[in-house]
Amino acid sequence: MLVPNQFALVVTLAAATLASSAQSLAPIHARCVIGISDTVHEFTLHISDTDCPSDHHCGMNFSNESMSRFTGITLADLNNEGTHLAATLAAEAGTFTCDGTVHDRELSGDALFTPDSAFVNRLGKLGFTGFDTQKLEAYAFVNVTSDYARSLEEAHIQRINIDNLIALRIFNVDPAYMQSLTAMGFEQPDADKLIALKSQGVNADEVKQIRALGYQPTLDELIQIRIFQITPDFVRRMQDRGFKNLTIAKLVQIRIFKLAE
Repeated sequence: MLVPNQFALVVTLAAATLASSAQSLAPIHARCVIGISDTVHEFTLHISDTDCPSDHHCGMNFSNESMSRFTGITLADLNNEGTHLAATLAAEAGTFTCDGTVHDRELSGDALFTPDSAFVNRLGKLGFTGFDTQKLEAYAFVNVTSDYARSLEEAHIQRINIDNLIALRIFNVDPAYMQSLTAMGFEQPDADKLIALKSQGVNADEVKQIRALGYQPTLDELIQIRIFQITPDFVRRMQDRGFKNLTIAKLVQIRIFKLAE
């Protein structure tokens, strides 16, 4: 299922892509703070506009695997008060740097993201155009690469665009995942349907278990099954209670109205 941190990241990155594609690919200057996450061995990153008022909370937050890709900083460095650091994330879409000083176990300083025009050209050859710097920064953090985009294109996944490429990468949708669905007889899902399926954790093993119980769910029903936790165990419990011919729609209603309790 879509966990809160993933949902927040999708919303944040989607908001960051609303700027006009007519903007030039100029570097982005901002303020940055890198600290220690509540999760062991991970960083957190907060980026805010340089003109963000000191008494306001604005900007973007990251606390995921992208932080492990930084060089020039370690967790131990954040224990060294007054140390100057330049934490850098080098991605195909561009390079992000947080340059500052450690204070109270946080690196605070100036952020700079420099887009890579060669990456834009490579994506352009694949048919992806209309980039602005904010979108490229999002690509850098979630690690959208030209090889990844090309693999989706070569798998003939339909309706990919420069916006949903971000979500496809966040949820690690790849050709193998798509093929695991088509191998079970489903029509090939388009990009947005693949995002919906993967974000809810739809997988081949669970589909096989549901089918073994006599159901032939559609892709949309598979998403409902995950959202409302219609697990094989739940179905069996309902069958043991004497409900032998429950449709997936009826199972969803049982969950919604808590009739199984």
